Amino acid sequence: MVYAFDTNVIVHYLHNNPSVSANFHRAVMDNYKIVVPKMVDYEIRRGFVIKPNPRREAEYNALVSECDIVDIVTSTWDYAMHVYAGHYRDRHTVGEIDILIASLCLQNNYVLVTNNTNDFANVDGLAIVDWSQE
Repeated sequence: MVYAFDTNVIVHYLHNNPSVSANFHRAVMDNYKIVVPKMVDYEIRRGFVIKPNPRREAEYNALVSECDIVDIVTSTWDYAMHVYAGHYRDRHTVGEIDILIASLCLQNNYVLVTNNTNDFANVDGLAIVDWSQE
């Protein structure tokens, strides 16, 4: 199993959410692969540019040293177009970055770790887990 982090889970980790921290450390100890989509890395790092926080940035760098940062490929963009079109037809609103994260996860059979389960609830076939509530 491969877990992919949504931005909000990383924010919870950096704010010392005990459930997120415990689940992360358990996953690392159990040798599960954890990935951070490049667009999530972008969202986190742009926050440090806007509002510098050296301590949290160091914590983030330590976190991602245990993970792989993965970027989308051309076929993911094509996949995302179809996911977006399905949501558009069904009148579901999903953010552009969320569409890309979901598409990356679907294409690679990643389990998305997020506490914004409603944002992804209408993405057919997407495996989701919420570490903030366990």
